[in-house]
Amino acid sequence: MPRKRTPDQPTTEAETTTTTAVAEPVPEQNSEQRPSFVERLGERNNRIIVPDPFGIASDFAAGVRLFESRQDRLMAIKFDEKPSQEVIDKLKDSGFRWNPRDKVWVHPIRVESARTTRIEAERLYQEVRQMIRQDKGIESGQEVPF
Repeated sequence: MPRKRTPDQPTTEAETTTTTAVAEPVPEQNSEQRPSFVERLGERNNRIIVPDPFGIASDFAAGVRLFESRQDRLMAIKFDEKPSQEVIDKLKDSGFRWNPRDKVWVHPIRVESARTTRIEAERLYQEVRQMIRQDKGIESGQEVPF
């Protein structure tokens, strides 16, 4: 009676020889030269990538702009000139803090309250904008959205 062959027991010499693969070294890529995931995605889908931070609203006459940075998770208000102390106090009371590096007033966006933070930042922007317009003697007008 012939013996059955099992996968663990090779029967011929050709089956007993093994080959070993030698891994070739992978060339290191410089992270500065390699595009980011977002850049690659934008190139692949031929879409325009949204700048960050992006502008939400602007009043050029009053010299105030509202931005949101999704990368840094911040709402930001930027002024062309230093605002009055009354405006600064209003910003501080609303939770905004001065960012000296970027020269903007920022408020963090937390995941659990993101929508509320955005709405409150837009309301504060409208109040601050009106305060600056009154201080400068500019009649109330339509803001210019981005």
